Amino acid sequence: MGYIRLDKLNIPNLLTLVRILLTPLLVTLLINDRFLEAFIVFTLAGISDGLDGLIARWMRQKTRIGSILDPIADKLLLDSAYVTLAVIRFVPDWLTVTVVSRDIIIVFGVLILFLFQGGVEISPSLPSKVTTVVQLGAIFLVFLDHELGWPGQSLLPFFVFTAIVTVISGLHYMYLGVQILASEGEEI
Repeated sequence: MGYIRLDKLNIPNLLTLVRILLTPLLVTLLINDRFLEAFIVFTLAGISDGLDGLIARWMRQKTRIGSILDPIADKLLLDSAYVTLAVIRFVPDWLTVTVVSRDIIIVFGVLILFLFQGGVEISPSLPSKVTTVVQLGAIFLVFLDHELGWPGQSLLPFFVFTAIVTVISGLHYMYLGVQILASEGEEI
């Protein structure tokens, strides 16, 4: 039926599942003020994000389930990290709202396309890939800031940059969604 057989998982999909499983551990470590361990978990999750796509392309192991699970894993990891870091006051609320809102808009956009078209091919755009890297980088800098004791305001320009890139990516996806619906002759 509609379940994932673990014996049929390839390496990229297994790495994606590991990233999903690392997310609650990351949140738990952050709320318990265990930043070094959280940094290690976050770094492992980030590395798995890069490796799963690289291995899938290199070994020709791209799968439909991987194309669905990978963005879900990214959104779970990043949104959970941003929300937790905002709650414990390491990331500004406005940045977290921007990151999470973009992801909600994308998910609803995919749902709308699915309802109107009966199926959606999920493939990240270049602006989306850049956004993921920038968002991961912002969190990485938060960890460095915490460990190195930089003045908190030193991250503000990077937070603003992250928000701008996130908004551009969200607008790009909205544009693509409208184009797809318009090409299908649907009234918007």
